[in-house]
Amino acid sequence: MSDYAEGVEPLHVVVELALLMTAAAMFGYVLTQVIRGRRQLRQMHSRLHSARAESRQWRERYQSTIRGLGAAIQEQFETWQLSKAEAEIALLLLKGLSLKEIAGVRETGERTVREQARAVYRKAGLSGRSELSAFFLEDLLLPEPAAMPADE
Repeated sequence: MSDYAEGVEPLHVVVELALLMTAAAMFGYVLTQVIRGRRQLRQMHSRLHSARAESRQWRERYQSTIRGLGAAIQEQFETWQLSKAEAEIALLLLKGLSLKEIAGVRETGERTVREQARAVYRKAGLSGRSELSAFFLEDLLLPEPAAMPADE
């Protein structure tokens, strides 16, 4: 407005007003996105907190079962005569880690992990990760005997 009062071209004033309005609109848009992002972050944090609490409750409830399963898995690893490194690889495979992730956790090369995984499968007489998982989990997923149909 002071430019206009000083006799500046009206087009100059209009351009400045347009730029000011565009900047205000962009600021409003960015502010809206920041607020929306913070809201989503709070929701995700809340869901993560709930999932962690549920996981903790599940582990506490089934702690003796988990310990028993862990001991049974280690016993089977001994039956297969897995080395300490191979048993660790097998356990990490059961937990769902990729070969690359296992290499990172163990601070070794991915090729080394791949060879140790092959040794695990060979000693266990299994063809791969899915059979390794099925070996330990298959019986856990069967229905209760009373729930099975009579013709089986």
